[in-house]
Amino acid sequence: MSGILICGGAGYIGSHMAQWLAEQGHTVTVLDNLSTGHRGAVRWGELIEADLLDRAALERALHGRSFDAVMHFCAKSLVGESVAEPYAYYANNVTGTLNLLEAMRRHEVNKLVFSSTAAVFGNPVSDVIDEEHPKAPINPYGASKLMAERFLADAAHAYGLRSVALRYFNAAGALPEHGIGEAHACETHLIPNVLRAALGQGPSLKIFGNDYDTADGTCLRDYVHVQDLAQAHALALGFMDRHEGAHTFNLGNGQGFSVHDVIATAASVSGVAIPYEVAPRRAGDPARLVASSDKARELLGWTPRWTELAPIIESAWRWHRDQPRWSPHHIHADASIQAA
Repeated sequence: MSGILICGGAGYIGSHMAQWLAEQGHTVTVLDNLSTGHRGAVRWGELIEADLLDRAALERALHGRSFDAVMHFCAKSLVGESVAEPYAYYANNVTGTLNLLEAMRRHEVNKLVFSSTAAVFGNPVSDVIDEEHPKAPINPYGASKLMAERFLADAAHAYGLRSVALRYFNAAGALPEHGIGEAHACETHLIPNVLRAALGQGPSLKIFGNDYDTADGTCLRDYVHVQDLAQAHALALGFMDRHEGAHTFNLGNGQGFSVHDVIATAASVSGVAIPYEVAPRRAGDPARLVASSDKARELLGWTPRWTELAPIIESAWRWHRDQPRWSPHHIHADASIQAA
């Protein structure tokens, strides 16, 4: 049993991580500024309200507490917003990470699991993306995450920090039995927007492009259940016990599901016909984004349990169906890389 600090533990993936660790007997502490996270999602362990940009608050949060490792989910993560507001993204995702690493060093916490993203790769040059794929991010969000990965590599060399950076593809799904799911005020991800459309919480979906070189003409994306992501993070803790240095792993199902696949599966799961309209392609949307997770399977021992699209969407549907009605807003089928 270990003491784990989860930075960003009030958010989507962080809250699922807290549930997983608590169920495994670990002591969980959540640090979150609640700017996008939710107080009600902190159901496992203490909540410390603090911002990684506030070095004094971060120091107070770590002082007098003992942690075996830190998991870092704090990030601004909207691709479009990062293009419009790059300074805010570099401050939060780069400076905030540096502040955390410095505080960890002062308090002799030597293990970090970092939430990274497929956005570090930029436009793909192969149908399946492994860890050696060129890193050429095309937006400040991806660039900020890649810079943080560089911090970890440099810290391993200079200070002996042990770290694992996990690059998610499209996080999806929920744990409705535990009351947690994907609750973003500004939602850009496809599956929750499709489900909101099914619930009548907004206008019809837009599909950006149906003339791609894919079986049905719409973009293919790799969806991985949030609980499988939590499992990978837990396995990373054990991996760091056995391995020095900084390590990176891609996390995805290894399967590509099209926008049409998602809409059809959601309609089947919900029993609701989901209207949509086709709009022109958007710049920067590749036809395929599919992960190779062979390295994670081999070295972490990670085996995703949620391998089919229907159960992933069904878990999200049950959670969204039982939530209070969202305020109406424009809903679109975002075929871009989803943020971590």
